[in-house]
Amino acid sequence: MDCLIRIATNGDAAAISQIVVRSLRESNAQDYSPEIIEQVEQSFSPAAILHLLTQRQVYVATIDGHVVATASLDRDIVRSVLVDPASQGAGIGRQLMAMIQSVAVNAGVKLLRVPSSITAEGFYSSLGFEKVRDEFNGAERTTIMEKSLDQ
Repeated sequence: MDCLIRIATNGDAAAISQIVVRSLRESNAQDYSPEIIEQVEQSFSPAAILHLLTQRQVYVATIDGHVVATASLDRDIVRSVLVDPASQGAGIGRQLMAMIQSVAVNAGVKLLRVPSSITAEGFYSSLGFEKVRDEFNGAERTTIMEKSLDQ
């Protein structure tokens, strides 16, 4: 089961949207209320994904041609790292993050930041990110984490 990571295209928008929604409902639901999950889902419709493709460097991971994960880089901020629940635990998120970090280093980024869900804090910590602070958008808590890329 080889995983291929590539730049996302407009044709990936629906698949990315589905992965985000499934991940939110199955993985993040343990840490966030149904109201917060529903609110966040609104930002990841296929139309919203198409817009994000013009704003960020969006990547997808595919297995046998099917999109199973996504991640994006917005200058020095990692955003929307989500793996389909059926593919979680196979190292796909780590592979995506390695790609994001490589792109960031090549772009001269010295400090990489990520607004992490409660659910993903351990994942980012395992990659060397450190918690800076919590931010709240209403009842939704996000943990701001960062990692120095200076070698």
